[in-house]
Amino acid sequence: MNDERAAAAEAAADDWTPPPDVETVEALVRRQLSHALGGRRGMLEAGIPGITFTAVWLIFSELQWALVASLAVALVALVVRLVQRSTLQYVLNALFAIGIGWVFVRIAASSGGSETDQALAFFLPGILYSLGYSIVLALSCLTRWPVVGFMIGAATEDPLGWRRNPQVVKLCTRLTWVLMAPGAIGVLLQGPVWLLGYGGTIDAETAVLVIVILRMGLGWVIRIASFATMIWLLARNATPLEPEPAAEQGGAGSGRV
Repeated sequence: MNDERAAAAEAAADDWTPPPDVETVEALVRRQLSHALGGRRGMLEAGIPGITFTAVWLIFSELQWALVASLAVALVALVVRLVQRSTLQYVLNALFAIGIGWVFVRIAASSGGSETDQALAFFLPGILYSLGYSIVLALSCLTRWPVVGFMIGAATEDPLGWRRNPQVVKLCTRLTWVLMAPGAIGVLLQGPVWLLGYGGTIDAETAVLVIVILRMGLGWVIRIASFATMIWLLARNATPLEPEPAAEQGGAGSGRV
């Protein structure tokens, strides 16, 4: 029975066709992560609208101005993308985030909340999003179906072929934990502050200021540290995309005395 399972696993591994332009798992993961995050430009397009909202609100204490300014920055980036005929994915993500934030602001306003309460509500979707994807990423690692593995699968003819290579699963699990870290730490730090501000334990304006410092100050430091760790993990090894056939390994071992 064990021999049949080994033969089936070997046959399945042989059916997995990796991309022809990459030779190692690390090279493929680097390419797929760059595509998923949008590189430097994609991350800037996703982050600058939020930074703009925060800066305008802190300087002028005018919620509508902050919303309009963040929307204007995102629309400028959208126009540039349209002119260049490049992907709109990352700009649309930013616009979607602003839209969801605006919905939460309107809910707070309809409940009689002050402008400070509404500004606090603007940050809630980001905290909930980080909580949700942190849970998903953690569960994917614990079940040995790491999310980064699906990024590899998206670039191959067999979306699940990566799971048949234990080294690939191990690397993808480590990378997924590292990818999860910034969001999880952000929730652990920002979540309690938001709840304290919402519950009135601390002033809402103070809560907003602390969340801004955590998100724009410490948050970017943690993200940079996370990306640096991923780069280090991807640079230290060269895991082949195609594992050595089990038969050949068995044959070499049987030849020993």
